Amino acid sequence: MTEHVVRELYPPIEPHDAGHLDVGDGQRIYWEASGTASGIPVVFVHGGPGGGTGPAQRRYFDPAKYRIILFDQRGCGRSTPHIADGADLSVNTTDRLIADMEKLRIHVGIEQWLVFGGSWGSTLSLAYAQSHRDRVSGLILRGIFLLRRSEIDWYYNGGAGHLFPEQWDKFVAPVPAEERSGDLVEAYHRLLHSGDRSVATDAAIAWSSWEAATSYLIPRPEQIAENEDPRFALAFAGIENHYFRNNGFLRENQILADAHLLAGIPGVIVQGRYDVVCPATSAWALHKAWPEADLVIVDDAGHSAAEPGIVHHLVEATDRFASLR
Repeated sequence: MTEHVVRELYPPIEPHDAGHLDVGDGQRIYWEASGTASGIPVVFVHGGPGGGTGPAQRRYFDPAKYRIILFDQRGCGRSTPHIADGADLSVNTTDRLIADMEKLRIHVGIEQWLVFGGSWGSTLSLAYAQSHRDRVSGLILRGIFLLRRSEIDWYYNGGAGHLFPEQWDKFVAPVPAEERSGDLVEAYHRLLHSGDRSVATDAAIAWSSWEAATSYLIPRPEQIAENEDPRFALAFAGIENHYFRNNGFLRENQILADAHLLAGIPGVIVQGRYDVVCPATSAWALHKAWPEADLVIVDDAGHSAAEPGIVHHLVEATDRFASLR
């Protein structure tokens, strides 16, 4: 009888190369490379938008087999200028992020790479693959977010609040009482762009804390505390709100409508059964539109990529892709 081995993250590693790439519009995106220079190229596409990258994200890949590329999207993380410092949001759009990924791919000398992304990272990964399918060797996606209006309304206009009522009260607290029955994405836009920096910061922290509080099957208070950092929150909330009030700069239902462009690209979709941020209906809809992708629904997980069941299946997926070489 074969023993079931629970996969964990690979040990911590440091990058062997890093820099800032000028992508135009006055933007310089931070990027780094770790693992093996001759290994299988993989690019990690972080969530948010506005979440930035961190050391743990290198650890989903066997460093002896992968050339691991991480980058911070415009306006967040170590990219410059930073939204918390007043960077221009008008040049922060999905088509520009897709173009940035292509510029980075060319800059680091990669012909084709495995694309790995979760949450908003799954959105951008899918949009990139549909635009540059010949540059994608495969897709590993987690916590599927198709950026349809129904998904925005579920999470920011009351649906998810039925499951986390105490956290929902904290989320709506910065919004004037008379605006709470309207579109809270729009209400937050006004708060985040207030001329009073303290109003904008308080709103950003409330927005970011809401996501942190609802991202785990078993909530982690330490994650909420990390999201309360003002600089992180201003970028995370500011960029997310900018994208969501503009429908991600995508046509409604664009990713599913264009799913035929994914034909021939191997994929793995890992989805938490109890994901409140990005409910499993989106992963199921994507799987039906792109049936050649394997769908794994993790019955004891929520949204976060750090939950043990999600980690297991993501690492299992990267190991499987590595074994094909």
